[in-house]
Parts: sequence; structure tokens; C-alpha cells
Amino acid sequence: MNKIENGMQYYDEVFSKLTLPDSHFTDIEFEECEFNDCQFSSTQFRQCKFINCTFRRCNFSMAKFSHTRMTELDFDACKLVGIDWTLADWPTYRKDAEMTFKNCILTDASFFGLTLNELHCTDCKLHDVDFRDGDFANSTLTNCDFTNSLFMRTNLAETDFTESHSFSINVLENNVKGATFSRYEALALLESLNISLVD
Repeated sequence: MNKIENGMQYYDEVFSKLTLPDSHFTDIEFEECEFNDCQFSSTQFRQCKFINCTFRRCNFSMAKFSHTRMTELDFDACKLVGIDWTLADWPTYRKDAEMTFKNCILTDASFFGLTLNELHCTDCKLHDVDFRDGDFANSTLTNCDFTNSLFMRTNLAETDFTESHSFSINVLENNVKGATFSRYEALALLESLNISLVD
């Protein structure tokens, strides 16, 4: 499939090497579709639906998903810089994110105030990401780089941070009960307690 039209429904379609930057799409439903090597930078998806879709090596940097529903999505080696995920239409009756990111770049993003339990991020770059006031309990955030990302009043209970690094999480201002951290990186959690370590 090499064309996308507004108001259409696409089921079990494969979109490859589409180059549609700065486009505007409205009221489109994609179900069980695959997107490979597509360029959607600065593209706007408004009132669309992505259901059980897979994205490989796609560029969604600065894209907008206004009032767009996202369910059971897998992103692999995608570039998703500068996305405000709070603009999407997240169901209030479900807490699980059903979102998986692997080897993705998600820098300069906002998840502020969202409830996305069981979020999966593996081998991702998450610089300058806003997780404040969010609920990400039972998530898997392994081998990720959280440089300059913000955590405040964030629920990270039972979240797996194994092999992740460069995070700044105040244990007094965030819920980390039952969370898992690599031994060396866990020392960074003590900085918020003004504790000095000696050999």
C-alpha cells in the first residue's frame, strides 16, 4: 500500500517507504497494519485510530496525534522525537499502555499526567522526557538512557529499570515501591536523600 486517504479504514495492510512529512490526516482507522521505513515527521494525525499495528524504522519526529486512539502498538527502531503523547485519546477505563518501544529514540517527549501501566521500553534513548504526575506502574524500562528526564509524583511501583541509567529519581517524591534497579545505578537514588557514601 502506497497511499493513505482521509476517512478510510485500513485492515491488515503493509505500508512501506511512504514519505509523507508535514501531512494532515483525519478520521483514519488502521487495524493490524505494518509500517516499514516510513517518513511521517511533523505529520498530524487527528481523530485517527491505530489498533494492533507495528512500526519498523519509521520517523514520527514532531508528529502530533491529537485525539487519536492508540491500542497495542509496537515500535521498533523508530525515531519519535518531540512528541506530546498527552494529546492522544487514552481510554479512561484501561490502565495498561499496550505500547512497546524497542531501540527507539523518544527524546523531548511528554507523558505528563498519563496513566500507562505496563509500558515497555527496551534499549531506548529517553532524554528530556517528562514523566511527572504519571502512573507507569508495572512497566519494563530496561537498558534505557534517561538523561535529564523528569520524575515527580510519578508512580513507578514494580517497574523494572534493569540496566537503565542516567536517571534522577527522588525516592521521597516518587513511588518506587517494588521497583528493580541495577545495583550500581541504584546508588543514584541515594542522591535525593543527601547521603554520602564512602569506601
